[in-house]
Amino acid sequence: MRTPNQYIRDLGKRAKEQRGVFILYSILRLLVVLILIRTIILHNYEASITCLLVLALFFVPTLLEETLKIKIPALLEGIIYCFIFAAEILGELGHFYTQFPIWDTMLHTLNGFLFAAVGFSTVELLNRTSKNIKLSPLYLTMVAFCFSMTIGVLWEFFECGADIFLHQDMQKDFIVDHFQSVTLDPTHSQEVIRVEDITGTVIHSASGDFTIDGGYLDIGILDTMKDLLVNFIGAIVFCSFGFAFLKHGEKRKVATSVVGGLTLKPDNRDENEPQVEAEEEE
Repeated sequence: MRTPNQYIRDLGKRAKEQRGVFILYSILRLLVVLILIRTIILHNYEASITCLLVLALFFVPTLLEETLKIKIPALLEGIIYCFIFAAEILGELGHFYTQFPIWDTMLHTLNGFLFAAVGFSTVELLNRTSKNIKLSPLYLTMVAFCFSMTIGVLWEFFECGADIFLHQDMQKDFIVDHFQSVTLDPTHSQEVIRVEDITGTVIHSASGDFTIDGGYLDIGILDTMKDLLVNFIGAIVFCSFGFAFLKHGEKRKVATSVVGGLTLKPDNRDENEPQVEAEEEE
């Protein structure tokens, strides 16, 4: 475990090496602290807990670097900080999810991108440190893609569970003006009955009636499919960078800026590794 002096020294080194990311990190962290103070003054303790969670999540990139012994590229690290701030502070506390419908879509796309990066870096680390196994670039990117999609599916499970058991609405609803169903077939022969041009629906309940203009509410299904689709797109985008980096290395500057640091830190490599490679070449 690092001592406070080591932590301060590493922080200063990071500020010099990645000045842009350090400035971004400092600004976002300051904004969260100011929002935290405001929520405490307003006695909005639920929002205060969210702010504390964000401050804790800001340490995730550093913990990943320390645990996996990797160095996250500056561009990717900046994206992680912006994702955390956009999801929790702007999305939850700023109500961007309801004010800007595209906000949730954008974050799910980034989610697919970031977790593809986590899967890629983990498998790439194992691949580099293993002397007996050498995985192909295609296999590594496929694993990263599958890891990202698995996290996306698990998150949709979480949203569904929260809606059912905690009475939330994490799976946002869509107003649909047409659908097709075999349930409406009076002959029960599974003939598809298409209902088009729905102008409105009325929901009768014990607590009162609710009128929906323009169609009916699709409860979560389309939202889930949309989230998985954009997660798929985000994962594909990162895996394209990852594959290009593994195949061409530093020849692809854009891929290197996104993926290049997702490797072992130089000071964490085996000291005998270059000698072994030299002996094998001889």
